[in-house]
Amino acid sequence: MDLATFNDLTPEAAADTVRPCADVPGWIEHVVGGRPYDSVGALLTFAEAAAAAWGAAEIDAALAHHPRIGERATGTGAEAAMSSSEQSGISGDERAIAEGNRAYEQIFGRIFLIRAAGRTSAEILEQLTARLDHDPAREEAVVAGQLREIALLRLEGMFAA
Repeated sequence: MDLATFNDLTPEAAADTVRPCADVPGWIEHVVGGRPYDSVGALLTFAEAAAAAWGAAEIDAALAHHPRIGERATGTGAEAAMSSSEQSGISGDERAIAEGNRAYEQIFGRIFLIRAAGRTSAEILEQLTARLDHDPAREEAVVAGQLREIALLRLEGMFAA
């Protein structure tokens, strides 16, 4: 998609375009409401600022659609395609990651989230293992940061030539 087209979409269509990046209603509303954008950089800066205060409610909303790390997304929508692409480098440590996922969910009550794009299975497993020692407040901050990274990478990818 090009920026001019995004700027000209109806609010509903623009929201549908942004939603696969992070299904966080308030963030989607802010990003869509910030149009028109002069550049992709301005859009990303605005989107990042709108995501700065994400906490438990926003994390839970976004995670409702995320597959576990190491598992393939189901469905045929844009979010599933993005997730599959991001996790394409995960191989070889599936069993250890699955065990880590179970431990993480027991401790924190939600799935483990990490920006998988650009990371190897070993790096993901290392982060998963390290994050099991976080207290809930620290982990919430880390998850919010990872979610922001994912959302911004996805948003930027939508406008890549």
